Amino acid sequence: MNNSGKRADDDITLKILDEISRESLITQRTLSCKLNIALGLVNVYIKKLAKKGYIKITKGPMNRVKYALTPKGFAERVGLTYDYMQFSINYLKDVRKRIDNTYREMILSGAKNILIWGDGEIAELSYISLRGLPLKLIGIVDGKAKKEGFFGHHIYSVEEVGDLTYDAILIASFSKKEMGRIRKPGIDKRKIYPLLDT
Repeated sequence: MNNSGKRADDDITLKILDEISRESLITQRTLSCKLNIALGLVNVYIKKLAKKGYIKITKGPMNRVKYALTPKGFAERVGLTYDYMQFSINYLKDVRKRIDNTYREMILSGAKNILIWGDGEIAELSYISLRGLPLKLIGIVDGKAKKEGFFGHHIYSVEEVGDLTYDAILIASFSKKEMGRIRKPGIDKRKIYPLLDT
């Protein structure tokens, strides 16, 4: 299993152990809904966790299934939580480094007025990283314009970008699909600065 596969497996395991620690009479259907994964996959994980000795399965009231975290399961949950926190910290450090390097490139190219493409967590980190730099954010670009704005900045639709005056666009996403969306007519490709290695 590659690292991303192991990370996904560990994430699902951690979420199931967390939910069971909160509610012992939780159903597999409820776990499926909360974790947004298939019911059959929840069943596979429950069986795997029981086989490894992380959870104990017993009968609860009215013949409902009851799950209990074992000491071994509690230790696994703590270890997975620590690993998740380390992964998150390293991920944020990497994203911040990419953002800082991209802003450095923009400044060296003479950019002054910029757009941030995207309005998710990476865009928020890009906005925070912009403070104190000689770059002016003129707006955010998202799939469709929204009324509420982004930290007081206007959100433009993709169609509106061609009408804007800007020096650079920071692509605040690691999605190749998002990179495909920006390759629209009217957007100067020389002004695009992706965080994703292309």
